[in-house]
Amino acid sequence: MTYQGMKDIFYNGLWKQNTGVVQLLGLCPLLAVSNSVVNAVSLGLATTLVMLLSGAAIAPIRQFIPNEARIPVFILIIAVLVTAIQYAMNAYLYSLYVVLGIFIPLIVTNCIVLARIEAFASKNPTLESALDGMAMGLGLTAVLAVLGGIREIFGHGTLLSGIDMVFGEAAKSWVITVVPNYHGFLLAILPPGAFIVLAMLIALKNWLNLRAERKAGGDSAAVAPVGGG
Repeated sequence: MTYQGMKDIFYNGLWKQNTGVVQLLGLCPLLAVSNSVVNAVSLGLATTLVMLLSGAAIAPIRQFIPNEARIPVFILIIAVLVTAIQYAMNAYLYSLYVVLGIFIPLIVTNCIVLARIEAFASKNPTLESALDGMAMGLGLTAVLAVLGGIREIFGHGTLLSGIDMVFGEAAKSWVITVVPNYHGFLLAILPPGAFIVLAMLIALKNWLNLRAERKAGGDSAAVAPVGGG
């Protein structure tokens, strides 16, 4: 695998084909748990680990799986990985496990995971498939982190609230109070607030893409005739 190939995989996963703001896949967990940075990033990293491992597990055996049985086999492998991660979180990060709740096992049915396995891992070698899963997962995690950060600031006036669920009681001092004596903004932490912030992120992504295209076009795009004039 070449350096350019690796660069393309990460560029696609993190930006060009970002699952959160381009493909718009897996919106249920994206909107449901992104009311804080800690919750959002935790679920994003769990999904990333599942995508990485499932891609690495399915790519080597893809030629041995009958075409008629590929979807059940893919889901079975994903379910095993998700169950292992769920048990690990239950054992070592119980407070976070309780907060994330049903959205951990729902990774099995997350269309992001199955879509990348069907579109990439079932057609490419092991290393490329693992990197693609990791890149797509990190792209989702980045969107979740930004979404969770914006909603947490507007909703609670803090950042990293609940970090002690991951790193223990000593981590409570890591919580950042962005707006002191803030009484909260309920809309930001409700589902409608998630839709509004996500729409703004999608609009920002599209604007940045359009700006880059116009810049790449240079002066020739600026003087192109309009409407035959």
